[in-house]
Amino acid sequence: MKLVRFGEAGRERPGLVDAGGVVRDLSALLPELDGAALAPASLARLRALDPATLPAVASATRLGPPLAGVGKIVGIGLNYADHAREAGVDLPAEPTVFLKAASAITGPDDPVVLPPGSQKTDWEVELAVVIGTVARRVSEADAPGHVAGYCIGLDISERYWQLERGGQWTKGKSFDSFAPIGPWILTADELPAPRGLPMSLSVNGARMQHGDTGDMAFGVARLVSYVSGFMSLLPGDLIFTGTPAGVGLGLVPPRYLRAGDRVEASIDGLGRQRHEVVAG
Repeated sequence: MKLVRFGEAGRERPGLVDAGGVVRDLSALLPELDGAALAPASLARLRALDPATLPAVASATRLGPPLAGVGKIVGIGLNYADHAREAGVDLPAEPTVFLKAASAITGPDDPVVLPPGSQKTDWEVELAVVIGTVARRVSEADAPGHVAGYCIGLDISERYWQLERGGQWTKGKSFDSFAPIGPWILTADELPAPRGLPMSLSVNGARMQHGDTGDMAFGVARLVSYVSGFMSLLPGDLIFTGTPAGVGLGLVPPRYLRAGDRVEASIDGLGRQRHEVVAG
């Protein structure tokens, strides 16, 4: 299933995308698309529905973030060898883990808002893992059973605050609008092995990133298992799994986002995001 939320910002309702690409309204059957809605029994009930019996949503309706009530975003850094090379570092022996504020979440076509004084705001297209059931110190073998689905996560990063002001990465990654997700969550039953998915990102029509989820140094099962050893992963939590080469920091000379730029990101099967960059 492709699960979405649609409507005005702050007033989104749950829905799904049918086989013909039409958004269908689930709000009469489901109060919200949040962690509770991702429980196996809840997803099974949704799969049993005939989408044709659900009201169609007007095609021009805004799609919001496909998940409400996200508790935390766990970011994974340097998870692609080509990205590590462009950053001038070796691949880490273990996953590099940071936190990104859930308040940064926005929709798949909403503006990316530059923080005041931004000079080095960068882009990173990523596969995002959506947790469906509590994962606490789980094995790699059991980890996939805790995943409800996948979506695109765009990890926007202000490199100045991330790298030049001391401390950890979180503050450069957590400005409002720095975590667009969606357009939909593809449930894990339709993507049991999330490897080999082409992913790309362009700025003003020029392709900057092009990679494949199969190039991750640490795969989804390893990441879920590893992170769950340090913190409980709860239904509705997200793991952003890292980005391939082509970020602005790695270009010669570096190139960063400016007001008026347009960013487009896609992952095969998970849809496409389109954002205008605006001044904050």
